[in-house]
Amino acid sequence: MPYLQEQGWTVHTVFADTGGVDAEERAAIEARAAELGVASHVTVDGGPALWAGFVKPFVWAGEPYQGQYPLLVSDRYLIVDATLARARELGTNAVAHGCTGMGNDQVRFDLAVKAQGDYRIVAPIREIQKAHPQTRAHEQAYLEARGFSVLTRQKAYTINENLLGVTLSGGEIDAWEAPGEGARGWCARREQWPLEPLEVALRFEHGEAVALDGTRLPGEKLLAKLNTMFAQYGVGRGMYTGDTTIGLKGRIVFEAPGLAALLTAHRALEEAVLTKQQNRFKPEVARKWVELVYEGFYHDPLKTDLEAFLASSQRMVNGEVLLRTRGGRVDAVAVRSPHILTSRNATYAQSADWGVEEAEGFIKLLGMSSTLWAEVNGGKIGGQGGG
Repeated sequence: MPYLQEQGWTVHTVFADTGGVDAEERAAIEARAAELGVASHVTVDGGPALWAGFVKPFVWAGEPYQGQYPLLVSDRYLIVDATLARARELGTNAVAHGCTGMGNDQVRFDLAVKAQGDYRIVAPIREIQKAHPQTRAHEQAYLEARGFSVLTRQKAYTINENLLGVTLSGGEIDAWEAPGEGARGWCARREQWPLEPLEVALRFEHGEAVALDGTRLPGEKLLAKLNTMFAQYGVGRGMYTGDTTIGLKGRIVFEAPGLAALLTAHRALEEAVLTKQQNRFKPEVARKWVELVYEGFYHDPLKTDLEAFLASSQRMVNGEVLLRTRGGRVDAVAVRSPHILTSRNATYAQSADWGVEEAEGFIKLLGMSSTLWAEVNGGKIGGQGGG
């Protein structure tokens, strides 16, 4: 804010509250805006939009980025929406963000803005980066020289916290060393886990979680409760190194207790009610959807196309899943649904309503190609054949 003001801008700020802050922190953000002398400040409740615009299709997809990372900073797109709405109210086409030129968020912010109109994007940290390559240290010195304090924790780490979870980078994490004790968000340490296991029932309708232990809740409130419950047991914490949009390796500590619970429950129900072909094909669509969201293409038409498929795949994903944790991980221990694809007369490895001849015929036809190869080539599966 001081940098922009010194450049001659009149600065208005928006806090899109996408969760992860309590009332005290929310008030502190508003007080900070006033301390920095902004022309106006508004706070927007971003929880419902984050659930509908990201959480629901992400759970439908069920595939973290590169099999590990649950896209915890996807609130960026909803932050852009709130910012552009405020810009329209103010009658300006200039919008600013605080991304550096080194990370993924600059791509997400810029592309999300460009997809929605003719706006001028101002990125002060990106602008000063050439003159000050150690941008974090420069920002801290710049603020402190003007009498503005910087939180000790934020001096060591970049911390992103919202309804989806917490990510931490910087410090020893960026140095490829073991995370220190300060690199922790919501998840309790092993010695703090409760002794009694936690059991939670989640009800789904068309693939969307709608009730927790029998109580219907708006999605954003349901996820917030799951975060609180499963964080006590250290569920959803991990460390991840991935391929960023701009080509660098990104290393973070992340915590997503609620999403871990949702993904586990949804997958258990989905596996039971989708056909074999659906279960085989759907991950391919899911991985593409996740790549688009991760790399900034939130508004690309292909994302909308893929979501149409994902929504169709959820028609029969209705039922209840019982989750259990003793700490560190969560398991789906029971699934109840009228759509489970079970046969009245056959149970895997237990009983069947077909005969021996039918089983042998099926196996013979299923393996025909491999059997013929062995016969034609003298059974030398791993060699050159002949002789």
